[in-house]
Amino acid sequence: MDPPLSAVNVVCVCTRTGNSFEVKIEADSSDITEHQHDDKARTNIHTKRSLKDHKSTNDREKQYHCTVCDKRFTTKQNLTVHSRRHTGEHLYSCSQCEKRFSSPSNLSNHKNIHTSKYKCKECGKCCQSSCALAIHRQSHSGQKPFECTVCSKRFITSGSRVIHSRIHSGEKPYKCHTCDKAFSQSGDLNSHMRVHTEDKPYKCSLCNKSFSQSGNLQTHERRLHSNRRLYQCPYCGMMFKTNDDMGRHVRVHTGAKPHSCRHCSDRFMWSNQLKRHLLKSHNEGTWLTCGICQKKFVRSGDFKLHLRRHEGVKPYVCSECPKRFCTSYDLKQHLLVHSDIRSFACGLCAKSFKCKRYVVIHFKRCASRLGFSDLSVEIC
Repeated sequence: MDPPLSAVNVVCVCTRTGNSFEVKIEADSSDITEHQHDDKARTNIHTKRSLKDHKSTNDREKQYHCTVCDKRFTTKQNLTVHSRRHTGEHLYSCSQCEKRFSSPSNLSNHKNIHTSKYKCKECGKCCQSSCALAIHRQSHSGQKPFECTVCSKRFITSGSRVIHSRIHSGEKPYKCHTCDKAFSQSGDLNSHMRVHTEDKPYKCSLCNKSFSQSGNLQTHERRLHSNRRLYQCPYCGMMFKTNDDMGRHVRVHTGAKPHSCRHCSDRFMWSNQLKRHLLKSHNEGTWLTCGICQKKFVRSGDFKLHLRRHEGVKPYVCSECPKRFCTSYDLKQHLLVHSDIRSFACGLCAKSFKCKRYVVIHFKRCASRLGFSDLSVEIC
């Protein structure tokens, strides 16, 4: 007797579009995991029903189009659900984490994360669907079959490569109809629209600060409300709270300059350096100018902070005394006054300090006093 069949791999071809899909059908599930064979943008087909819907979509003209991003839909209902992304309207709330969604289907997929229905056996990460889990599993296998023809960077999905290719081409197909700002990804446009709607659905439970994106809230909680440093620099051993912070730090060791100018051969370590270069050398972009002192800025975050100082807005309050501050960094530095912890020490005399900049100043004086002129700053 043959052993029970665990899974069947078949290739399905859409007769309307010609797209082919490698489909894995689990014996105990109606779910389908697909891997597209051609180099076109990935079409998400999760189940047999989804494949039928994909075919029927191409039979009908997409007569309903979004006036914000020009995306088109076959039904008015789909357009209505899509429009909520731009307006920030989220009618459906998760009862477990209070995260809100624009459609019942998005909420239903999200709930799979809480139930651990699609859980990775390698790292324990919970995904929304079997398709998302299948894509995630490839990150453990190290397989990245899709290669960028410009820089040879490799990707797990063809869709990721398409998005990456826009870095080289400069293509930004998703345009905001309110301020004409353009984006390379639809998700970035959806997030940007919250700037105009002022919708900030993600609130910190510790300080009540609100954010327009869940990722920004998570970063805020790790940087401000957590002392856990899980990410270690492979070169110097320095620990960081986020992987992004560690990644930026590593560039100091490697000298990597990932930001390249599309007009010339210049490359830069930081994105704001590239923006400044484009403004000064190629007249591309727009300076953010202060109407009070005429100072110019490249980054909107720096510009908003500058305006806050003019206006005297100080939203960050010390928990130990009545003092208020313009930025979280200023508050963090002030909190050292109330602490007895001295985290920084001179490598020559072992004298300790609360603040890094003080030990740097001390070290230079200490080295000069001891007759060492060619030493670099050593911080323990």
